[in-house]
Amino acid sequence: MQRFIKCVKIAWAPAFKTIKWLSKIMVSISFAIMLLQFFGVIEWLSQFLNPIFSHFGLPGEAALAYVSGYFVNCYSAIAVMTTLDLSTRAATILSVMVLCSHNMIVETTVQHKTGSSVVRMVAVRTLSAFILAWVLNKIMPGSYEAVATTNSVAEELTFVMMLEDWFFRTLKNLIIMAVLIYSLSVLQKVLTEFGIIEYISKFLKPVMIFFGLSPKTALLWLISNTLGLAYGAGIMIEEAEKGETTQEENDLLNHHIGISHSNLEDLLLFAAVGGAYLWMLLSRWAMSLVLVWERKLEKLLRY
Repeated sequence: MQRFIKCVKIAWAPAFKTIKWLSKIMVSISFAIMLLQFFGVIEWLSQFLNPIFSHFGLPGEAALAYVSGYFVNCYSAIAVMTTLDLSTRAATILSVMVLCSHNMIVETTVQHKTGSSVVRMVAVRTLSAFILAWVLNKIMPGSYEAVATTNSVAEELTFVMMLEDWFFRTLKNLIIMAVLIYSLSVLQKVLTEFGIIEYISKFLKPVMIFFGLSPKTALLWLISNTLGLAYGAGIMIEEAEKGETTQEENDLLNHHIGISHSNLEDLLLFAAVGGAYLWMLLSRWAMSLVLVWERKLEKLLRY
């Protein structure tokens, strides 16, 4: 019990540091996106992308969902998707695109802090979203139906209403984030203190080797795949700062989890709006596998 209490105490300082840093980013970015939405910039950008989406088996209206998810998060994309009459095939393709490249600014900042290039991460995640969409459009059963109609028309919101909605939504997300980051920090300390992390690493070693990742990143991989990249940021940043994992190991992990993370809640949410679970999961694991081994080959040829 004393060892457990010690873990609870020492977890606070690094967790608070991460919570404070991530909160500043989330508040500023989400507020900026809210302003862009209010002034119609997001909608304009979506209309600009409309002609492109037909090449991926998606109606033009899907662009708004993708752009919303790209700059905000999966929840905003899902909110738009619920207003569209999408087939399972179209919902799956769109879901994969959002899952590959959502919450881009915040999550890329986290990945940069753990050792990866911002430009490369943005490029890798964005291109992967469109490549997978193109591939899925070619191989998934069924055919693209050109027209999708909205089930409802979004009501016009005043600035005060949008500001109020943003405030309470952001506050809720910050509270959830703070609780999860601190809880994960405590969990990481406990697993290390009692030697459990070594067993987890050994158990996941074949999986890590298959994906081209270091067994030392097993816990980070597990957290990212279950809870997500942003919520697992605390442990990832702490491990990087302590030198428990090298920059190269973190960079390879980022290439994997940038495409494939939060495979419980997010996948279930997208499945609820029509996406096919296995297609969403396996296609992104396959893309992650390609990205990591390509990165390793690239470094091998360079050096």
